[in-house]
Amino acid sequence: MDDLRELYQATILDHNKAPRNFGKLEDANSQANGDNPVCGDKLVVYLQVDEDDRVADVRFDGKGCAISTASASLMTDFVKGRTRSEIDETFDQFHELLTGNPSEHVDATELGKLAVFSGVREYPVRVKCATLCWHTLQAALDGGNETARTES
Repeated sequence: MDDLRELYQATILDHNKAPRNFGKLEDANSQANGDNPVCGDKLVVYLQVDEDDRVADVRFDGKGCAISTASASLMTDFVKGRTRSEIDETFDQFHELLTGNPSEHVDATELGKLAVFSGVREYPVRVKCATLCWHTLQAALDGGNETARTES
């Protein structure tokens, strides 16, 4: 168990130090802002969505804690090439992984590398850090007219 936890921590640190898909997407056809005032995370998710409602390209920009940055990095890798319905299903599974009962096992095999965030469920205040990018992605897919916030 400790080896797995160390691997998860190493993956999060790697994606924080060298985030994938970081920076503005110049030919984005949708974007949204995200804000987590509790932690100070702020980001923008840029999308290039094709006519089949599939994410052809995605990038993010902004600043945040290690959990927030790593989550955005891993999310962008995961959603490329996926449809809106596939993304919605994955977000539901990811959210359950983070918010479920820590004493209950959650099958995270379909989440791939996103499973590294399973330890976040032990720290409820960090759930908002890990899910901010997902809420912002949803806002961008919906048209991006409002800032996605972790607080009302």
